[in-house]
Amino acid sequence: MNPILFTSTDESTGKTAIALAVARIADERGVKTGYMKPKGTRLQSNVGKTLDEDPLLARKLLDLDAEVHELEPVVYSQTLIESALRGQADSEELRERITESYRGLADDQDLIVVEGGNRLSTGGIIDLTDRAVAELLDARVVLITHYDEPGDVDDLLAAIQQLGEVDGVLFNGVSDDDYDDVMTDVIPFLENRGIPILGVVPHQRALAGITVADLADELGARILTDEAPLDGLLERVTVGAMGPEAALGQFRRTRSAAMITGGDRPEIQTAALQASGVICLLLTGGHSPPQAVLGRAEEAGVPVLLVSSDTITAVDRAEDAIDSGPARSADTVERMQSLLTEHLDIDTLLDCE
Repeated sequence: MNPILFTSTDESTGKTAIALAVARIADERGVKTGYMKPKGTRLQSNVGKTLDEDPLLARKLLDLDAEVHELEPVVYSQTLIESALRGQADSEELRERITESYRGLADDQDLIVVEGGNRLSTGGIIDLTDRAVAELLDARVVLITHYDEPGDVDDLLAAIQQLGEVDGVLFNGVSDDDYDDVMTDVIPFLENRGIPILGVVPHQRALAGITVADLADELGARILTDEAPLDGLLERVTVGAMGPEAALGQFRRTRSAAMITGGDRPEIQTAALQASGVICLLLTGGHSPPQAVLGRAEEAGVPVLLVSSDTITAVDRAEDAIDSGPARSADTVERMQSLLTEHLDIDTLLDCE
């Protein structure tokens, strides 16, 4: 059996799409491939009544017979975390649950794609970080990462140290501006340290984020602008919670972002409209902005959305919506599969030796 665990340096690196795309590539090559996500982290309630969507998509795309509770043996809910804090969670029982599920899923498969948690630290309170899961299942580890600036290499090296070792690194979503730097500087640096590189996948807008229209629909937001386009692609959020000068500096360093702030903060809203990387304004508290702000937004082609919730709630919901966007659809997995066929050393990855 050849289990491969896919983990990542951070959230929103395309881990789900990559894991499922690799599984499909392997399956098409005649490698009988299964899937599991030992820790379900993408829950819609504290008690985990609504399960992670990733195993559901995997079951559909890979035509698996296993039940969701077998694909996702541990629901990593807030309730479980609180139980662990009170000493009421049995780590050994949870490890055994994962092992039993794995054995059942691997019984007639050549390869099991194992999807890691949302962060490397997730599961630490029950001794089930991604590193612990990899050791438990004797799985090879593929680390997925992004690259936006040289300092990201620090995060990558720290992640490798946290994992102990990795069997390959895959850069995903690398922009055209950064691609040459990764190929000529970053990869040689890492390879000189004995870190194997599996590939560099270029940034594809169709695989990142969601449209402004989708965000408005997901949050039930009112659209306050009439002419500003709603097809802009959002990849992240930025929060306006400081003075206008500091906010403007922050906004100018971001890209493809929804700026979230209170509807009663016109100075922050005005600052955001000066930053080319801000794609829309998401205003909270149910407070409509001054007409002057709406007029500037219309002129700049920046849509303004309004929700009644507080800023913290809006940030959480917007981040969930963006993170859950196209990365969890059959179309996106198919696009990722095409990209990986060209940019991933699939022969090395699927080598069972």
